[in-house]
Amino acid sequence: MSLRSVNQLELVAQASQVEPLRHTPAGTPIAHLRLEHQGEASEAGLSRQVGFGIRAVAVGPLAQQLAAIEPGTLLQVCGFLAPQRQGSDQLVLHVQQFKTL
Repeated sequence: MSLRSVNQLELVAQASQVEPLRHTPAGTPIAHLRLEHQGEASEAGLSRQVGFGIRAVAVGPLAQQLAAIEPGTLLQVCGFLAPQRQGSDQLVLHVQQFKTL
């Protein structure tokens, strides 16, 4: 696999919004949530405060688990980034794994 094809993100963030579980017409569960990250990163030898929010989505059994968490829960999530819809500049984190912290 070439490095150009790697799209993986690991993030510690707080679930600020958790929407009710929905289902596709085929019956697949989908959970939408908003994650808020606050942290510190090192750049060019300097410490920098970093804070941002990102929309996240989970599909299948993972969606059922994420939809059950309470807003304010601190999570470690792993997944990949994809456009919100085709042609969009808005990115969404597609959660593939998570654990509560």
